[in-house]
Amino acid sequence: MWRLTSTDREALTAFAQRLIQTPSPSTQEKAVAELVAAELRKIGFPEVWVDRIGNVVARAGDGNGPSLLFNAHMDTVEVNEPEAWTHPPLGGEVENGILYGRGAVDMKGPLAAMVYGLKMVLDAGVPLHGNLYVAAVVQEEPCEGYAMRVLVEEEGLVPDMVVLCEPSNLQLAVGQRGRMEMCVTVRGVAAHSSMPEQGENAIYRAARIIFGVELLSSQLAVDSILGQGSVAVTHIESSASSRNAIPDRCVFYIDRRLTLGETEARALAEIQAIITREQARASVEVTEYQATSYTGYPCRAKSYFPAWLMPEDHPLVRAGVRAVEQALDYRPRLIRWLFSTDGTYTMGVAGIPTIGIGPGEVTQAHAVDEHVRLEDLYHAASVYAALAADLLGG
Repeated sequence: MWRLTSTDREALTAFAQRLIQTPSPSTQEKAVAELVAAELRKIGFPEVWVDRIGNVVARAGDGNGPSLLFNAHMDTVEVNEPEAWTHPPLGGEVENGILYGRGAVDMKGPLAAMVYGLKMVLDAGVPLHGNLYVAAVVQEEPCEGYAMRVLVEEEGLVPDMVVLCEPSNLQLAVGQRGRMEMCVTVRGVAAHSSMPEQGENAIYRAARIIFGVELLSSQLAVDSILGQGSVAVTHIESSASSRNAIPDRCVFYIDRRLTLGETEARALAEIQAIITREQARASVEVTEYQATSYTGYPCRAKSYFPAWLMPEDHPLVRAGVRAVEQALDYRPRLIRWLFSTDGTYTMGVAGIPTIGIGPGEVTQAHAVDEHVRLEDLYHAASVYAALAADLLGG
């Protein structure tokens, strides 16, 4: 039943190409937001608006039932090495049925599939008993979940169910590890480098702590589904009056991936224990995200994103399985995402049942020559239509 017409296949492809050809690094999503809003109006959503942070939101349905929200983000990471690409990063070129460009899989291609999947539902005249929402959100790349928090807590749009359209190779994602970023500041005593014994080298102190962090990685908690937590030092810098002076300050950053049961307080305490053991003059804190959205909204949030996991027998998970079976004629595997998504807020913080399914391989995200198969976009659209009709169509 849920198959795109040849006209809508062409329209989906063209829309995805326009999205890729329109740059939208985080906090600079305005032009893409305008494209998305226009497309949602064109395909028949009766209500389309932009909220205070810049999310594009649309609604359909009679309001007499549950609320189902489909989520995709409009921002992409920057293109750092355009000369390394064999297809122009912002070209949106199609070759042999494959769409290339920044955002092809993460996630302008999936966004287009989401829009045209729900167009099928509107075109079919399915009576939607409840609210069908689309949320094309901002700033997911640097601070996943933040724009959804604004939509839920400040705009007052609280859905009963959320479907994330992030790439999953058309398997059903039911959870992910969380993450947090910590900053460790180590203090030393400055001295001339010809007399190092007169000072205290902050880099040496930091190195001892970093070695302790490396040893910590094998001791972290393990969940049977989400796997083990992880820890990695990702950036280091120091300061001194010159390069022939003993540095009196060294700062390094830690990327901590959290499995179920691991909390912000626990992760901080583990690093503090290493600092105490090394008797270093050092402190550790969670970093903070700060930015201004394209609407002028000031963004500020702690860089802590909890893990989440849906029970396999939850009705939303079962509905996701049914939708794939109906639309694509196979039973999807239940998987965990290795990366972080807006589910860290919707399920991890707000407790809103959340699943994810999307076209494409996650290994293509942020990669040179990022790409996705057009056929996968069309298949994803079919799944989204089947899922919306199942949950809201009675």
